[in-house]
Amino acid sequence: MSAVTEEARVRAGADWDFRQLQEAYDRIEAVALKELGLDIYPNQIEVITAEQMLDAYSSIGLPLMYRHWSFGKRFARDEALYRHGLRSLAYEIVINSNPCIVYIMEENTMVMQTLVMAHAAFGHNHFFKNNHLFQQWTDASGILNYMEFAKRYVAQCEEKYGEVAVEKLLDAAHALMAQGVSRYPRRNLNLVDEEKREAERRAEQLRTYNDLWRTVPHQAGASRRRTDAAERRRLLGLPEENILYFLEKKAPLLKPWQREVLRIVRNLAQYFYPQKQTKLMNEGCATYVHYRIMNRLHEQGFLDEGAMLEFLHSHTNVVLQPDFDDRRYSGLNVYALGFAMMEDIARIAENPDDEDKIWFPEIAGAGDAMEVLREAWANYRDESFIRQFLSPRLIRKMKLFTVFDDGESDLLVKAIHNERGYRTIRSALADAFDVVKQEPEIEIVDADLDGDRKLLLEHRVHNGILLEPSDAELVLQHLADLWGYEVRLIEVDASSDRVLRTHEAGPSPR
Repeated sequence: MSAVTEEARVRAGADWDFRQLQEAYDRIEAVALKELGLDIYPNQIEVITAEQMLDAYSSIGLPLMYRHWSFGKRFARDEALYRHGLRSLAYEIVINSNPCIVYIMEENTMVMQTLVMAHAAFGHNHFFKNNHLFQQWTDASGILNYMEFAKRYVAQCEEKYGEVAVEKLLDAAHALMAQGVSRYPRRNLNLVDEEKREAERRAEQLRTYNDLWRTVPHQAGASRRRTDAAERRRLLGLPEENILYFLEKKAPLLKPWQREVLRIVRNLAQYFYPQKQTKLMNEGCATYVHYRIMNRLHEQGFLDEGAMLEFLHSHTNVVLQPDFDDRRYSGLNVYALGFAMMEDIARIAENPDDEDKIWFPEIAGAGDAMEVLREAWANYRDESFIRQFLSPRLIRKMKLFTVFDDGESDLLVKAIHNERGYRTIRSALADAFDVVKQEPEIEIVDADLDGDRKLLLEHRVHNGILLEPSDAELVLQHLADLWGYEVRLIEVDASSDRVLRTHEAGPSPR
């Protein structure tokens, strides 16, 4: 890069222009790619207003989204809170797409524009492109075209079948979104040709449909052989954890357009699934990257002293971890823990102590901190990352310990700062970031299509945590409306198979 001129140098203050923005981007890019060795999608930086940022919030961050009343409700709520000073807005939103779209607010100062480009356009971007979960579960090259197709398809359904019918279907699908993902992939997600496949499915349906079958009389007294439960489950591929997938393929009364809408919602849920599993790592990676880049820009003279102080003030607030008795405490701050772990891994790689050499023999003294970090960012998710890399030194620094609460007796500190305690703390914290253990384990286990067509689901209850009855009742009603017949959900203790609670719902009148 060329020498920094006084005109180009970033200073504290609100004023900036697009020439400065380009200069900052070019210098960030040079540090990120040449010095840190990051590998990114091409960036598309878009400067937006506060109102546009609120709009992006409401539609879960995607630039193209079908219409639904809940998005408008969310926009109205967030706008009211923002206008009354009760909530601030994010400095940026970044989209896992190719090119990677980064929204930055025009109200940001030049220092903040530099910070958020380093954070999002390079930190998050590198993580999206290189983490194996995202490679396996998402299609960055196809998501924008797919969302354009989804928006157009839902709008066409509203015109053809009515807004009320489409809204009711989306209400039900959104209620089941958390149970609309597959934890183990059937195939890599490929959204590029999804519109073409939808047209092929519609053409095949028209080709094979024959209205004469509707008029064929059924023989009086004819009986069909009932399939036994084991054979029935085999034919239906049960048990099935992805409820939206099962409904899309097997629900008896859904029309083709309804199945396609369920497929859209299911693909959207699957697209966001890796983000639920990597929030700590993703934010830790982006925060560590922006910290390294901003410090390097200051060393090069691109950030003056006032700009560096503004950056450090913002960065310190982001990685603040309030104590448990602080009014601001709301659990572990993923930015604080993620950034601390990235710094700790870099320390272990470059300057390990004797304890590090025992706990981390593979990386202690490796020398190249960025190589170790890039390898970790590619191959782990939050749960496995904590289980592998949380060090005793960081446990002591953050004063972590485990507490046992059975709801009856006094709280019991079960793990302290000794070797066994470190492993217990690390395992407990990893479990807290494990999506599989934090979300209900619900599966469809039977569907009697030869009889009353009742759908049977099972919730495997761990640690005695049952579903909230009111929530279960509402979601089960949506499920019954999609299935078209009665549904039953049984909550079963995972260790003893004892039935703890049963919920039932029937379809709403059509």
